Amino acid sequence: MTAHLAAADVFVFPSRTDTFGIVQLEALACGTPVAAFPVTGPLDVIADHPVGALDTDLRSACIRALGISREACRSFALERSWENSARQFIGNLTALQPSRSLRPARRVAGSSPVRG
Repeated sequence: MTAHLAAADVFVFPSRTDTFGIVQLEALACGTPVAAFPVTGPLDVIADHPVGALDTDLRSACIRALGISREACRSFALERSWENSARQFIGNLTALQPSRSLRPARRVAGSSPVRG
């Protein structure tokens, strides 16, 4: 599959409803720019990054995408690897962590847990 994606001049994502952006990232990881409609999914992945062209006219998007740097596409996708995604997630959790360490609450003998 990667050989086919890498051989393409442009990856055309013709859906107006498919919001799962993995296939777009797979194409970008192969250095192939994306042409798509400006809808949820492509807007989330491509947005205003110079790795794809979004247009209500897919022909126009394809023509614009032909001028996009394949190296920029690959670099963009590699920044969004599973490893980097996990690092970002852990960083967000760390930022939310309270300043004191989390310890289970102590129970007084004979008391029942608090119910809400």
